[in-house]
Amino acid sequence: MDHKRLDYFLVLAKTLHFARASELCHISAPTLSRNIKQLEEEVGVALFSRDNRSVKLTREGESFIDYANATLANWQRFRTNMQDPEQLIYGKVSIYCSVTASYSFLYQILEQLRLKHQHIEIKLNTGDPALAINRVLDSHEEMAIAAKPDRLPAQIAFASIGYSSLVFIAPRSPCSITEKLANFSNTINWSQLEFIVPEQGFTRQRLEHWWSKNNINAKIYAQVAGHEAMVSMVSLGLGIAMVPKIVLDNSPLKDKVQIINDQCEAPAGFEVGLAVLKKELSDPALTALWDIAQELKEINSTSLNMI
Repeated sequence: MDHKRLDYFLVLAKTLHFARASELCHISAPTLSRNIKQLEEEVGVALFSRDNRSVKLTREGESFIDYANATLANWQRFRTNMQDPEQLIYGKVSIYCSVTASYSFLYQILEQLRLKHQHIEIKLNTGDPALAINRVLDSHEEMAIAAKPDRLPAQIAFASIGYSSLVFIAPRSPCSITEKLANFSNTINWSQLEFIVPEQGFTRQRLEHWWSKNNINAKIYAQVAGHEAMVSMVSLGLGIAMVPKIVLDNSPLKDKVQIINDQCEAPAGFEVGLAVLKKELSDPALTALWDIAQELKEINSTSLNMI
């Protein structure tokens, strides 16, 4: 029996949605449908009942989940045992993170992964860090690099790998923003400045709390997905922004902006780490990445700063 079809079956059984399952499997919906149909023909029973509105597991499909999981687990154990005494680990891990994270901390993890576990396949998606934990909760990816929220969902295991401070930035080039800043004395009138803010997420929450705490009636110029784009907009003179310092440090535009501060203390930073579903930590490939991250955290404990 084709193990890849068993993988496809388990993803569809988990999502009960062909479009979403095909996205997670990195194949087209028609290809997924064809593979499921071929699997059902091989098994001799319908594993799913489907119409134009929904997909549901049949009774036989629910029973087949145990068989598929056991078969794939046995196959992985067999491949590992055949490689003794090296105990090679095989598997796939999908990861979600921001662009900054992909070439800062994630680079170190993958560098070590290639040295220790060459047979683990990585699938990487980058995007807005505000979505990271929800991407794991919704099973889009198995692992994410994320800021630790004030309330961590009960299903999530979180391994801290660093800390990021938050800084306010403004453009360096002459513009209305720099003119206003030059006219302020020792105290910045934040209510007179235009803010570029994240659309959602942890940084947005911290900023709004800071506004309230300091009685700032903020003017929002733009709402942006992703901190990297915020640095770009500030460099163009469109406003000021609060961003994680690691984003600024890794930005190609860092020389075109300046850090600003006054008597109002900036919001506290936050822990950054790996987020996975607790129930997935038994997976050998996922655990291998988890362990590498922990080793690197110890090595870089005095210098690591990331998002």
